[in-house]
Amino acid sequence: MQKKPAKVPVHRPPPPKQVRIIGGAWKRSTLPVLDALGLRPTPDRVRETVFNWINHLWDANWAGADVLDLFAGSGALGFEAASRGARSVTMIDSHTPVVRQLGDVKIKLKADNVQVVRGEALASAHNMALRGQRYALVFLDPPYQQNLLERSLPLCAGLLAEDGLVYAESGAPLPFEPEDGSAVPDWLAPWEAVRHDKAGIVFYYLLKLRKTAA
Repeated sequence: MQKKPAKVPVHRPPPPKQVRIIGGAWKRSTLPVLDALGLRPTPDRVRETVFNWINHLWDANWAGADVLDLFAGSGALGFEAASRGARSVTMIDSHTPVVRQLGDVKIKLKADNVQVVRGEALASAHNMALRGQRYALVFLDPPYQQNLLERSLPLCAGLLAEDGLVYAESGAPLPFEPEDGSAVPDWLAPWEAVRHDKAGIVFYYLLKLRKTAA
């Protein structure tokens, strides 16, 4: 009996060497992308859609927005928010070379509204919530397949300002309607999807807390 060939895991193509800021003061500026474990910047098409969503909800007014980019990576999401006029953007990453590169980009762009922090995302989020720091927008784009979304999303409930938003990106659809008919998992139950879409293997959502959960 002929053996079946082993299944070859399907991987996303390697990340691009650089990405571009789409809008705002630094439009078309390039951001280098390190070849770091799990680092895969949000695709341009997805970022454009997401920022269009936020612009629509905020009437394109970023001036009073404090933003947290919890798994900063290339900084594509955080620098995009800063480019559009966010009052402050805090970028967190645990990889020293990534943090160093984000600092270099901050200097190059003269991004005075950006703060780059080296730290573990979950511990940083917990400590920020305890200190009473609140954000109008939190970006959650963690490495896929490490259960980081279901561990970090609950922490965001204590980080959001009133009517705050969370952008969540995943390699699989969020189980708002589990296929087996079971209940929505506890980590997701307090949230509702304001907008959501899919591009290739990327599932992306704009979330807010349900009023009963706020």
